[in-house]
Amino acid sequence: MSSVSSSAVARNSVLAFGAFGVGTSGYIVAGLLPALTSELHVSATAAAQLVTAFAIAYAVGSPIFAAVTGRWERRTLLVAALAVAGVGNLFAAVAPGYTTLLIARVVTAIGAAVYTPAATAVAAELTTPERRGRAVSLVFGGLTIALIFGVPLGSLISQQLDYQAAFLFVGVLSLVGAAAVQVALPRVSAPPAVSLAERFAVARDKRVIALLVTTVLACLAAFMVYTLVSPVLAATAGITGGTVTVLLFCYGIGGAVGNFLGGRAADRWGARKPLLLVLAGFTVVMVLLPFTSSTVVGAGITLFVWGVANWSFGPPVQHRLIELSPGHAGLSLSLNASAIYLGVGLSGVVGGAVLTSAGAMVLPEVAAVLAAAATLVILFFWGSRKRVVAREKVAV
Repeated sequence: MSSVSSSAVARNSVLAFGAFGVGTSGYIVAGLLPALTSELHVSATAAAQLVTAFAIAYAVGSPIFAAVTGRWERRTLLVAALAVAGVGNLFAAVAPGYTTLLIARVVTAIGAAVYTPAATAVAAELTTPERRGRAVSLVFGGLTIALIFGVPLGSLISQQLDYQAAFLFVGVLSLVGAAAVQVALPRVSAPPAVSLAERFAVARDKRVIALLVTTVLACLAAFMVYTLVSPVLAATAGITGGTVTVLLFCYGIGGAVGNFLGGRAADRWGARKPLLLVLAGFTVVMVLLPFTSSTVVGAGITLFVWGVANWSFGPPVQHRLIELSPGHAGLSLSLNASAIYLGVGLSGVVGGAVLTSAGAMVLPEVAAVLAAAATLVILFFWGSRKRVVAREKVAV
């Protein structure tokens, strides 16, 4: 039994390494913002649109490519997705200007949009139901490691060299991940064919819709501040340069802790209670951030707690979606991936507008309101356990 468990952990660790590559691809712009603004001669708001381009391409591409590649053997699909992400980052490394860099971000996003939901579904399929939350959190651990090491390291590389070198680094990571998946992961059969009607049926489930709306609001709240964390820290405590890199590291450590706790909590208590607790915690952090981040030490503690709250969110949502659609987990997870990156994409637009019109100090306030709205969605549209069970019995 222990050998089976250890082999599952090994497989999921390889999937997590791939997630590390695509996660760094998605989040790295936050660490590169100063280099991008100075080297491309654009504003912070314009640089943030690189996040928006990636996110919109991810949001649109995830369900489309989930349908197009639905009959692909899973290992082949994962390797191809990582290869596309790697090529996109290499393209970004040689892009001569802002427009071509936007195109490179779209190419990278397509690879990431295919990889993350497929890797999550494979991890869930290759483990037992009682350990599903931990399996999902291990794969998502690759994303948190991207925050801990990938984004700060990319920031450091851009400070010492340039932003192109940072994208080159991420491109190599993704290609190494593709090779690792090819070598270490067994062949995994494609899920059963799914009709368009069945795909829409998953999206019509009110419980799924509530989760997707919650995800959009929560990701919009979190990333509108995270993407523009450099001007926020400059406004709260005058923090710039290498200190921002250290603080991003604190956020990433908190994210790793939160991801672990989120998976454990989902296995033990289900999804609803952990999600309410996480959103409440994030709301409090955002309300207090202008006051708690007035010093470097205070900012480090704040970003750590913020990371815990943000990254406790994903595993319970994924756990619940798999629970609601066990036969079509890949479909619901691809929809959730779209919801995540719709929120991330809107964060660049909304965050840029708030920054331009009201200033960096208002960003956490708006984020707190959005997180409170996400909490209300869960409270009013999730439904009690008794009502959910009653509806399921009626459907049967």
